[in-house]
Amino acid sequence: MTSIFRSPQALQLTLALIKPDAVAHPLILEAVHQQILSNKFLIVRTRELQWRKEDCRRFYREHEGRFFYQRLVEFMASGPIRAYILAHKDAIQLWRTLMGPTRVFRARHMAPDSIRGSFGLTDTRNTTHGSDSVVSASREIAAFFPDFRE
Repeated sequence: MTSIFRSPQALQLTLALIKPDAVAHPLILEAVHQQILSNKFLIVRTRELQWRKEDCRRFYREHEGRFFYQRLVEFMASGPIRAYILAHKDAIQLWRTLMGPTRVFRARHMAPDSIRGSFGLTDTRNTTHGSDSVVSASREIAAFFPDFRE
C-alpha cells in the first residue's frame, strides 16, 4: 500500500503548534481549529500537552542567546499547548500564510485576517508556530510525535 505522503501527488507535512495564549481561550482555540479545517488540511495527528522548560529549551535551541529566548521558553512552558501534524499539497507555506507574520504589529497591518493578526497579543504570545521548511518540519514533528512514521 502506498502512503499518501509518498505518492506522486504527495501531501506535504508540517507541524502546527497552538500556543498557551490561544489554548487558554476556548473560542480562540476553536477558531484556529476551524481555520485548519476550512483550508482543507488533513489532520494527521493531534495532541494537547504541557511542555516542560527543558523541552522548550531543546526545541528552541537555535534561538539560544537571543534576547527573546528566555521569555519564549517561560511562555511556552506556562500552559497547555496543542500540536498538530497537518498535511496538504503545500502544507508548510499554506500554514505560514494562515498564521501571518511573526511580529503581531506587522500581522495586524499586513495580514489582519491572519491568525496572528486576529488573535496575537505580542511577538511571543502570537498564538501559533509553524515549521519553516521540510527539514524543520521533519525535526519538529519527531519532537512532538516520536512514534510517527510517514
